[in-house]
Amino acid sequence: MQDAISPCRELRADARRNRGRILDAARDAFGERGLDVPLEDIADRAGVGIATLYRRFPTREALVAASFEAKLAAFAEAAEQALDSPDAWAGFAGFVEWACATQAADRGVTDLLTLMLPNSQAAEDLRARGLRAFTGLVRRAQDQGALRGDFVPEAGTPHRTPGGAWSPSCSSPSAPITPARCQPRPPPPRWSEPCAT
Repeated sequence: MQDAISPCRELRADARRNRGRILDAARDAFGERGLDVPLEDIADRAGVGIATLYRRFPTREALVAASFEAKLAAFAEAAEQALDSPDAWAGFAGFVEWACATQAADRGVTDLLTLMLPNSQAAEDLRARGLRAFTGLVRRAQDQGALRGDFVPEAGTPHRTPGGAWSPSCSSPSAPITPARCQPRPPPPRWSEPCAT
């Protein structure tokens, strides 16, 4: 007997609409507030009851995986495209800048990149594909002498600035990348100074 929540089962038109509204609401809520947003808030945004949300997505992990499958695919594709760049440093830097901008625009993506989704094989396959491409990108940049030899792919996560934005800054004291082509950035503002309005 097929499970009531099986993705293989054909959904009625109203159930398909509800599923789409839940996914849209989840993407928006996760993007604004991160992955720990209450599921009740997502159901409210979608205009459905919490029971409907759980009928379509029995766990938070299932909702997160379905909501971010396209973003995980985009990360993998971006890393693969960067790997095809003839200039390894240009590919590496371009990918890191793209990843930072993507994370800055969506808090859920930031959380997702450090979250394992063991019950979603599709999400884990996409994550592994992206990591393989990024690892190849790092190795190529190192082989071309553009990236320090002691840089490891796991250290490639961009850092959050005090203002909350993600930055691929080359001049950060903790940054493990310091190729000669990287121009230093101006020092960050001192937080004791008032902000200009």
